[in-house]
Amino acid sequence: MPVIRGTKPTRAVLIALKRRMKVAKTGHSLLKMKRDGLMIEFFEVLNKAKTVRKELVDALVKAEQRLHMAMAIEGTVAIHSVAYALQTEPSIQLQSRNIMGVVVPKIAAESVQKKMYERGYGIIGTSAAIDEATEAYETLLDKIILAAEVETALIRLVEDIDSTKRRVNALEFKVIPDIKDTIKFIGMALEEMERDNVVKLKMLKGKSQRRVAAEEAKKLAEAAAKASA
Repeated sequence: MPVIRGTKPTRAVLIALKRRMKVAKTGHSLLKMKRDGLMIEFFEVLNKAKTVRKELVDALVKAEQRLHMAMAIEGTVAIHSVAYALQTEPSIQLQSRNIMGVVVPKIAAESVQKKMYERGYGIIGTSAAIDEATEAYETLLDKIILAAEVETALIRLVEDIDSTKRRVNALEFKVIPDIKDTIKFIGMALEEMERDNVVKLKMLKGKSQRRVAAEEAKKLAEAAAKASA
């Protein structure tokens, strides 16, 4: 029976342990609910992450194919010239949202997709291959931003699920059983003390009764002696 070290078998400690047991059971129940809720969220985000990752890979393959095609048609110098024509970079803002107590990032970004005249390079001097490659890489960047948000949320959920599981297990297999065993130990100790007290009281009562009886017998003997004299 593992008893909490340093625990004194007193009624005050017993009452405190019973209160602690109630708190521990309530915390255990709430943590289990949180763990189950996080698991549901985890699988939802996981399915989304799988979809986003597949879309990201597809977008990457398509972008590379379009780039190779544009380089074959226009040449490397023309591609570099078009790349340097970019005037503005997409604006990204980091926000956050709460999932069952877990703060995960939310990336708010301007749409990377632009119209041809917004890309900064001349439309007349370039071919459709460059436009298609540019569009493909804009789509790829959108997918990268989304994947970063989803996969970071997934990592945060995994970390919090693991932490919550450890706390649930600690309460379920260590804290609550130790408190339970200590309450049982103190209860048994108090019962033993009560039995000892009862025995002592009976012994004291018997001793007192014998003393009273002896005194009464002495008085009677003295009275009888006086009467016979």
